[in-house]
Amino acid sequence: MSVQTINILITGGGAPGASGIIKCLRQEKLFKLFVADANSEVVGKYLGDHFEVIPKATSLDFIDTLLSVCKKNNIQVILPLVTKELIPLATRKKEFELSGIKVLVAAQSSLEIANDKGKLYEFLQWRGIAIPAFQIVETVKQFQDAVTILGYPEKQVCFKPCVSNGSRGFRVLSENINELELLFHYKPDTTFINLNSAIGILSSGQFPALLVAEYLPGEEYSVDCLANHGQPILIIPRLRKKMQNGISVEGEIVEEKSIIRYCEAIIKELQLHGNIGIQVKKSTSGEYLILEINPRVQGTIAAILGAGVNLPVLAVKQELGFSITSEEMNVKWGTRFIRHWDEVFY
Repeated sequence: MSVQTINILITGGGAPGASGIIKCLRQEKLFKLFVADANSEVVGKYLGDHFEVIPKATSLDFIDTLLSVCKKNNIQVILPLVTKELIPLATRKKEFELSGIKVLVAAQSSLEIANDKGKLYEFLQWRGIAIPAFQIVETVKQFQDAVTILGYPEKQVCFKPCVSNGSRGFRVLSENINELELLFHYKPDTTFINLNSAIGILSSGQFPALLVAEYLPGEEYSVDCLANHGQPILIIPRLRKKMQNGISVEGEIVEEKSIIRYCEAIIKELQLHGNIGIQVKKSTSGEYLILEINPRVQGTIAAILGAGVNLPVLAVKQELGFSITSEEMNVKWGTRFIRHWDEVFY
């Protein structure tokens, strides 16, 4: 790597995974970290070298402001952590490149598919890649028909908005719910709901397009990937042993080769780029199938540090054309991790 300092702008400094991603980037001493967020008081403000307040991705002046911030601070690489920022950045990526700024995002066409679960499932189905049985619905009648087609109530069915992030809008349909038990023995973030309750909620107002799919009951993996314009470089499955609010807090790095091959095929078909997250879960037939894609650096990617690999640093080095040694790509399979809260005082 060159001896010059590399200025990196990390957006989404208040994201749940921001502290871990900054921790990863801190491992490379030549990186100077600029953190940005739409809120003025976020944890990333106190973990980076410099902080900037920027508009939200939905603002008309988001890109222009970001470009101005980059020019002012001589930024060489932008690493976005916010899903809604990806397509605006990809749309105007050439403007940044003309100013010597690399933007770690995939092509707009790839992102438009990856960020929409309905389009993603249809795309992979057309390409012959195995996916869960699914239906896309926009009305209550279509929803009722879809759950019947998918075998409910004999088979469990789940649904979620086609466009969403985190666990927002995700529910599992079940007629075996003991609501009294749920109330007193489960935290409020339980995902189970019965069909009548779901129909009642959906009938109360307009709702977004939903992906209704077979429920995959087996173990779940979050797969941290490094890709180079559709070429899989490194794929590391991470078993999600325990989650809180959709975030992994305990897991294990597992060399599950069937998952690795599956994710390689997805990356190639979608021509993904940079740090990518792919969620998979085991079906009733024992096959690992896709849940969704996070076409950006994932919050729990810091867990891979314990397995000897620093994926955010590798993505930056790849983008800048720096050499990557075989030692940097050597995964210590079987590494386990537990995450915990930490504090920043200011």
